Amino acid sequence: MDGKRIIQGLPVGHFDLYGFKHDGVKLFYIEMKDKTGKARDSQIRFHEMLSRWGVIHGIARSPEDALKIVDEELVGYGFDR
Repeated sequence: MDGKRIIQGLPVGHFDLYGFKHDGVKLFYIEMKDKTGKARDSQIRFHEMLSRWGVIHGIARSPEDALKIVDEELVGYGFDR
């Protein structure tokens, strides 16, 4: 290395929140949007990949939506086009 700092962020399209459930160690991803917010193309591609693998994820427009996605283990919640 040349001594310069390297900062690597998350890839384009990565959702806002992610974590895992302790009861079964399942991953989840949450994209937070307001009432009218729409997923970007990169987020739709990430959603499609997560859906193929059956990973818990969705668009939450409120804290209650986020909890619903995780608690009910929903795949693709809110991605209706």
